[in-house]
Amino acid sequence: MFFRPTLAPYASAVSNLLHNIGDCFGTKSKSVPRNDEKKKTETMKPNLTTILSYLVSLLIPLALIGTALRILLTPIFFNIEYRMPYFPADEYGFTQQDRLQWAPFAVEYLVNSADISYLGDLKFEDGSPLYNERELIHMADVKNIVRGALQAWYVSLAILVLLAVLARRGNWMHEYMNGLRRGGLWMIGLSIAIGAIVGVGIAVNPDIFWQFFTFFHSIFFEGDSWLFYFSDTLIRLFPIRFWQDAFLWAAVLALGGGAGLAFGLKPSSTTEQSV
Repeated sequence: MFFRPTLAPYASAVSNLLHNIGDCFGTKSKSVPRNDEKKKTETMKPNLTTILSYLVSLLIPLALIGTALRILLTPIFFNIEYRMPYFPADEYGFTQQDRLQWAPFAVEYLVNSADISYLGDLKFEDGSPLYNERELIHMADVKNIVRGALQAWYVSLAILVLLAVLARRGNWMHEYMNGLRRGGLWMIGLSIAIGAIVGVGIAVNPDIFWQFFTFFHSIFFEGDSWLFYFSDTLIRLFPIRFWQDAFLWAAVLALGGGAGLAFGLKPSSTTEQSV
């Protein structure tokens, strides 16, 4: 009796072995991982553009408030403010002309590169210094804060421009535009809140604005370093009504910019994301 070997079982075993080896090294089907990676990329792309869209929205209030601040730091504001009929007179003797003479130095100092001697060297006609030491220290602190605020403004504008370029090239401009409109709506809400605080503080209860003003200063200054006597030059040049109107005009300017973005931009032709 002879044993006749057959190759079928061996061929089947070899085939199964090669199949298992192929699975171990990922050679079974290369198209599946590529498809998975493509699907993952397609899933991540909308998430990334949504995040960038909300980043645009967050930058809009910074950009608009920074723009309002920069406008207020020009001679335009104090030239108008000092000429308003309701602006309080200085009980210690500054005339409107005196204020218009000395205020430009304080405002210019905040945006130029000069040191504190720019203000420290100013003197009245009798030779006495315009500002005392406490006022000079405060103005140096204010300059640092203004410089930081303006730098944040520049950065916010630069990032918005960069994101606009990336949105154009990456075909997600409709998400970018949504971010602008959303940021405009946020700015409207913030502006209305600030305007309401100032308005009520002017017309109804001055303590409301004073509490807001105190809170604002507590964020940036230590202790009572920002408080002065009514006879000090800073208070005589910039009484509380000056700051009430400054915050009010900042809110109005930012509100205008927010409304322009929220309602002035044309909707994208593609499917819009909800604001």
